[in-house]
Amino acid sequence: MMESLKKSQLFKQVYNHRRSVANRLLVLYICQNDIGFNRLGVSVSKKVGGAVVRNRIKRLIKENLRLISVSTGYDLVVVVRPTAAEANFHQIGKSLLNLLDRHKVV
Repeated sequence: MMESLKKSQLFKQVYNHRRSVANRLLVLYICQNDIGFNRLGVSVSKKVGGAVVRNRIKRLIKENLRLISVSTGYDLVVVVRPTAAEANFHQIGKSLLNLLDRHKVV
């Protein structure tokens, strides 16, 4: 089960935990929570592209995370880099899997 992180205070809490890994397309910040399910926040800057491109990237990230079995009890914040604008579904999935594997939560 994956809920959304919506409040900036929760985003800051994850950022301040300072556990992050990055690759060419994405940066993943992670923090443990005590609520028994995962929460996801996606941050896409206007540098990535227009609204259509940004929403497409968010949909691709959410769908890929739905297909990957992630350990429960984490807050995840995915920051999208401008190079991700040209990426397809499989490239985003491979990038996410790589980052989650490096955090050892897959």
